[in-house]
Amino acid sequence: MEKNSTVDFKALEKELQASLAADEKYKRENAAKLRAVAQKVPSYEDFRNIVLASHLKPLERKDRMSGKRTVSWNYHAAQGKIFQEDVAVEISQEETPFQPGTSAEFYRDWRRRLQSGPERYQALLQLGGPTLGCLFQTDVGFGLLGELLVTLADHVRPADRVAVLEVLQGLASTRRFPLNMSLLSPVEREGCRALFQKLQAMGTPTAGQKAPSKKEQGLLQELWGLYQVP
Repeated sequence: MEKNSTVDFKALEKELQASLAADEKYKRENAAKLRAVAQKVPSYEDFRNIVLASHLKPLERKDRMSGKRTVSWNYHAAQGKIFQEDVAVEISQEETPFQPGTSAEFYRDWRRRLQSGPERYQALLQLGGPTLGCLFQTDVGFGLLGELLVTLADHVRPADRVAVLEVLQGLASTRRFPLNMSLLSPVEREGCRALFQKLQAMGTPTAGQKAPSKKEQGLLQELWGLYQVP
Protein backbone atom coordinates (compact mmCIF):
# COMPACT_ATOMS: atom_id res chain seq x y z
CA MET A 1 0.00 0.00 0.00
CA GLU A 2 1.10 3.56 -0.56
CA LYS A 3 2.08 5.60 2.47
CA ASN A 4 -0.58 8.23 1.78
CA SER A 5 -3.40 5.71 1.43
CA THR A 6 -5.58 5.42 4.53
CA VAL A 7 -8.58 3.32 5.42
CA ASP A 8 -11.52 5.00 7.14
CA PHE A 9 -12.41 2.18 9.52
CA LYS A 10 -15.11 4.26 11.19
CA ALA A 11 -16.90 4.76 7.89
CA LEU A 12 -16.51 1.08 7.04
CA GLU A 13 -17.94 0.08 10.41
CA LYS A 14 -20.88 2.44 9.94
CA GLU A 15 -21.58 1.02 6.49
CA LEU A 16 -21.34 -2.54 7.80
CA GLN A 17 -23.74 -1.82 10.66
CA ALA A 18 -26.23 -0.22 8.26
CA SER A 19 -26.03 -3.23 5.93
CA LEU A 20 -26.51 -5.65 8.82
CA ALA A 21 -29.50 -3.64 10.03
CA ALA A 22 -31.05 -3.70 6.55
CA ASP A 23 -30.51 -7.46 6.25
CA GLU A 24 -32.02 -8.04 9.68
CA LYS A 25 -35.03 -5.89 8.78
CA TYR A 26 -35.52 -7.78 5.54
CA LYS A 27 -35.33 -11.20 7.27
CA ARG A 28 -37.68 -10.10 10.04
CA GLU A 29 -40.31 -8.69 7.68
CA ASN A 30 -40.03 -11.65 5.31
CA ALA A 31 -40.62 -14.05 8.23
CA ALA A 32 -43.63 -11.96 9.27
CA LYS A 33 -45.04 -12.15 5.73
CA LEU A 34 -44.73 -15.93 5.69
CA ARG A 35 -46.27 -16.14 9.16
CA ALA A 36 -49.20 -13.95 8.10
CA VAL A 37 -49.82 -16.09 5.00
CA ALA A 38 -49.71 -19.27 7.11
CA GLN A 39 -52.24 -17.78 9.53
CA LYS A 40 -54.54 -16.92 6.62
CA VAL A 41 -55.26 -13.41 7.88
CA PRO A 42 -58.69 -12.20 6.75
CA SER A 43 -57.68 -8.82 5.30
CA TYR A 44 -54.84 -6.79 3.85
CA GLU A 45 -54.84 -4.49 6.89
CA ASP A 46 -54.26 -7.46 9.21
CA PHE A 47 -51.40 -8.61 6.97
CA ARG A 48 -49.88 -5.12 6.97
CA ASN A 49 -50.15 -4.76 10.75
CA ILE A 50 -48.38 -8.07 11.34
CA VAL A 51 -45.46 -7.05 9.13
CA LEU A 52 -45.20 -3.53 10.55
CA ALA A 53 -45.15 -4.94 14.09
CA SER A 54 -42.54 -7.58 13.33
CA HIS A 55 -39.87 -5.66 15.26
CA LEU A 56 -41.86 -5.71 18.52
CA LYS A 57 -41.14 -8.27 21.24
CA PRO A 58 -43.57 -9.31 24.00
CA LEU A 59 -42.72 -8.32 27.57
CA GLU A 60 -41.80 -11.02 30.03
CA ARG A 61 -42.61 -11.16 33.74
CA LYS A 62 -39.04 -10.34 34.64
CA ASP A 63 -39.20 -7.10 32.66
CA ARG A 64 -39.62 -4.15 35.01
CA MET A 65 -39.30 -0.41 34.79
CA SER A 66 -36.03 0.27 36.56
CA GLY A 67 -34.35 3.47 37.66
CA LYS A 68 -35.66 6.65 39.21
CA ARG A 69 -37.15 9.45 37.18
CA THR A 70 -35.46 12.78 37.81
CA VAL A 71 -37.02 16.18 37.41
CA SER A 72 -34.93 19.19 36.53
CA TRP A 73 -35.06 22.02 39.08
CA ASN A 74 -34.97 24.58 36.26
CA TYR A 75 -37.59 23.39 33.77
CA HIS A 76 -37.45 26.46 31.50
CA ALA A 77 -33.67 26.34 31.22
CA ALA A 78 -33.83 22.66 30.36
CA GLN A 79 -36.48 23.34 27.73
CA GLY A 80 -34.27 26.03 26.21
CA LYS A 81 -31.34 23.62 26.01
CA ILE A 82 -33.50 20.97 24.34
CA PHE A 83 -34.80 23.53 21.85
CA GLN A 84 -31.26 24.63 20.99
CA GLU A 85 -30.20 21.00 20.43
CA ASP A 86 -33.21 20.37 18.19
CA VAL A 87 -32.43 23.47 16.13
CA ALA A 88 -28.81 22.41 15.76
CA VAL A 89 -29.85 18.95 14.59
CA GLU A 90 -32.35 20.42 12.13
CA ILE A 91 -29.78 22.82 10.68
CA SER A 92 -27.16 20.09 10.33
CA GLN A 93 -29.67 17.89 8.53
CA GLU A 94 -30.56 20.66 6.13
CA GLU A 95 -26.92 21.18 5.30
CA THR A 96 -26.40 17.48 4.63
CA PRO A 97 -27.59 16.44 1.14
CA PHE A 98 -29.87 13.45 0.76
CA GLN A 99 -27.36 10.84 -0.36
CA PRO A 100 -28.15 7.48 1.30
CA GLY A 101 -25.54 4.82 0.71
CA THR A 102 -27.70 1.90 1.83
CA SER A 103 -31.39 1.01 1.96
CA ALA A 104 -31.28 1.40 5.76
CA GLU A 105 -30.08 4.99 5.41
CA PHE A 106 -32.83 5.66 2.87
CA TYR A 107 -35.50 4.33 5.28
CA ARG A 108 -34.13 6.51 8.06
CA ASP A 109 -33.96 9.74 6.07
CA TRP A 110 -37.25 9.12 4.27
CA ARG A 111 -39.03 8.93 7.63
CA ARG A 112 -37.11 11.56 9.61
CA ARG A 113 -35.80 14.19 7.23
CA LEU A 114 -38.24 14.26 4.33
CA GLN A 115 -41.51 15.37 5.88
CA SER A 116 -43.37 16.92 2.94
CA GLY A 117 -44.48 15.47 -0.37
CA PRO A 118 -42.49 17.93 -2.52
CA GLU A 119 -39.32 17.17 -0.53
CA ARG A 120 -39.76 13.45 -1.05
CA TYR A 121 -40.52 13.92 -4.74
CA GLN A 122 -37.38 15.98 -5.33
CA ALA A 123 -35.31 13.44 -3.38
CA LEU A 124 -36.48 10.62 -5.66
CA LEU A 125 -35.62 12.61 -8.77
CA GLN A 126 -32.27 13.59 -7.28
CA LEU A 127 -31.30 9.96 -6.62
CA GLY A 128 -32.61 8.74 -9.98
CA GLY A 129 -33.72 5.32 -11.16
CA PRO A 130 -30.33 3.55 -11.37
CA THR A 131 -29.36 4.58 -7.83
CA LEU A 132 -32.71 3.52 -6.41
CA GLY A 133 -32.41 0.18 -8.19
CA CYS A 134 -29.02 -0.39 -6.54
CA LEU A 135 -30.19 0.71 -3.09
CA PHE A 136 -33.17 -1.66 -3.15
CA GLN A 137 -31.69 -4.48 -5.22
CA THR A 138 -32.65 -6.96 -2.47
CA ASP A 139 -36.13 -5.66 -1.75
CA VAL A 140 -37.92 -2.32 -1.72
CA GLY A 141 -39.39 -3.12 1.69
CA PHE A 142 -42.95 -3.70 2.79
CA GLY A 143 -45.12 -0.58 2.56
CA LEU A 144 -42.44 1.66 1.04
CA LEU A 145 -43.17 0.99 -2.64
CA GLY A 146 -46.72 2.27 -2.27
CA GLU A 147 -45.48 5.46 -0.61
CA LEU A 148 -43.02 6.07 -3.44
CA LEU A 149 -45.70 5.61 -6.11
CA VAL A 150 -48.20 7.90 -4.35
CA THR A 151 -45.50 10.56 -3.95
CA LEU A 152 -44.70 10.44 -7.66
CA ALA A 153 -48.39 10.53 -8.60
CA ASP A 154 -49.11 13.57 -6.44
CA HIS A 155 -46.21 15.70 -7.70
CA VAL A 156 -45.24 14.53 -11.21
CA ARG A 157 -44.74 17.35 -13.73
CA PRO A 158 -44.43 17.24 -17.53
CA ALA A 159 -40.82 18.44 -17.38
CA ASP A 160 -39.95 15.47 -15.14
CA ARG A 161 -41.60 12.79 -17.30
CA VAL A 162 -38.39 11.07 -18.39
CA ALA A 163 -36.88 11.22 -14.89
CA VAL A 164 -40.01 9.69 -13.36
CA LEU A 165 -40.01 6.90 -15.95
CA GLU A 166 -36.40 6.13 -15.02
CA VAL A 167 -37.33 6.02 -11.31
CA LEU A 168 -40.14 3.57 -12.09
CA GLN A 169 -37.74 1.48 -14.17
CA GLY A 170 -35.23 1.37 -11.31
CA LEU A 171 -37.85 0.26 -8.78
CA ALA A 172 -39.18 -2.40 -11.16
CA SER A 173 -35.70 -3.93 -11.40
CA THR A 174 -35.60 -4.82 -7.69
CA ARG A 175 -36.16 -8.31 -6.33
CA ARG A 176 -39.63 -9.31 -5.11
CA PHE A 177 -41.11 -6.45 -7.12
CA PRO A 178 -44.19 -8.45 -8.27
CA LEU A 179 -44.84 -9.49 -4.65
CA ASN A 180 -44.59 -5.90 -3.41
CA MET A 181 -46.98 -4.79 -6.16
CA SER A 182 -49.50 -7.44 -5.14
CA LEU A 183 -49.43 -6.11 -1.56
CA LEU A 184 -50.32 -2.51 -2.44
CA SER A 185 -53.34 -1.13 -0.62
CA PRO A 186 -56.35 0.04 -2.68
CA VAL A 187 -55.31 3.67 -2.18
CA GLU A 188 -51.73 2.95 -3.29
CA ARG A 189 -52.94 0.95 -6.30
CA GLU A 190 -55.17 3.85 -7.31
CA GLY A 191 -52.21 6.21 -6.95
CA CYS A 192 -50.18 3.98 -9.25
CA ARG A 193 -52.96 3.99 -11.85
CA ALA A 194 -53.28 7.79 -11.62
CA LEU A 195 -49.51 8.16 -12.08
CA PHE A 196 -49.47 6.19 -15.32
CA GLN A 197 -52.51 8.03 -16.62
CA LYS A 198 -50.73 11.34 -16.00
CA LEU A 199 -47.56 10.09 -17.69
CA GLN A 200 -49.56 8.98 -20.70
CA ALA A 201 -51.36 12.33 -20.93
CA MET A 202 -48.04 14.18 -20.68
CA GLY A 203 -46.85 12.25 -23.70
CA THR A 204 -49.52 13.79 -25.92
CA PRO A 205 -47.83 16.70 -27.76
CA THR A 206 -49.51 20.09 -27.71
CA ALA A 207 -48.90 23.20 -29.78
CA GLY A 208 -45.22 24.10 -29.79
CA GLN A 209 -44.12 20.89 -28.07
CA LYS A 210 -42.15 17.99 -29.51
CA ALA A 211 -43.62 14.53 -29.47
CA PRO A 212 -41.87 12.07 -27.13
CA SER A 213 -39.44 9.66 -28.73
CA LYS A 214 -40.39 6.09 -29.62
CA LYS A 215 -37.95 4.86 -26.96
CA GLU A 216 -39.68 6.93 -24.31
CA GLN A 217 -43.13 5.75 -25.36
CA GLY A 218 -41.91 2.16 -25.51
CA LEU A 219 -40.55 2.43 -21.95
CA LEU A 220 -43.90 3.75 -20.74
CA GLN A 221 -45.75 0.81 -22.28
CA GLU A 222 -43.26 -1.67 -20.84
CA LEU A 223 -43.60 -0.20 -17.35
CA TRP A 224 -47.37 -0.10 -17.71
CA GLY A 225 -47.34 -3.88 -17.97
CA LEU A 226 -44.76 -4.40 -15.20
CA TYR A 227 -46.77 -2.31 -12.74
CA GLN A 228 -49.94 -4.26 -13.59
CA VAL A 229 -51.93 -1.11 -14.28
CA PRO A 230 -55.45 -1.99 -15.50
